[in-house]
Amino acid sequence: MKKNRQAGFSLMELLVAMMIMAVLATIGIRKYQEFSAKARYIKAHDTIKTVSEGLDFYHLKHGKYPDFTSFEAMVEPNSVLVKENNIPVNVASTDPWGNPFEGKSGKGGYVLTCAGDPGGSADRPPFTAEPGKNTGPSGAAPAGPEKEPAK
Repeated sequence: MKKNRQAGFSLMELLVAMMIMAVLATIGIRKYQEFSAKARYIKAHDTIKTVSEGLDFYHLKHGKYPDFTSFEAMVEPNSVLVKENNIPVNVASTDPWGNPFEGKSGKGGYVLTCAGDPGGSADRPPFTAEPGKNTGPSGAAPAGPEKEPAK
């Protein structure tokens, strides 16, 4: 007598396998989104840091900060910072989320600001760069205690 054996997977086995794949895909997508958001935040910090260092180089050379009323004016190709090679030509005027960076500079110093992650994540808050102090991600210079200049 021949036994009739069917080859293949049962419906239950297929459902279990699909459920496992769905769980793994969900975990993978979530990790990718977290990684992507962190990378955007680091990119925004690096842009602010680049312009901040360019302003500091200008100050070292000329003894004053250049007068700019906006961040966009600082990074445009005809900017004195670009012409003197203090910052590269291709610095973005918007953060990785598409929002404009805020900034101004003058005799007293500068203030550069990024609004941070528009999703409102607590680990990617807004940050600011000023001469001698920065706030924001761990890659930023430590804010530390303020020191009085030597008299």
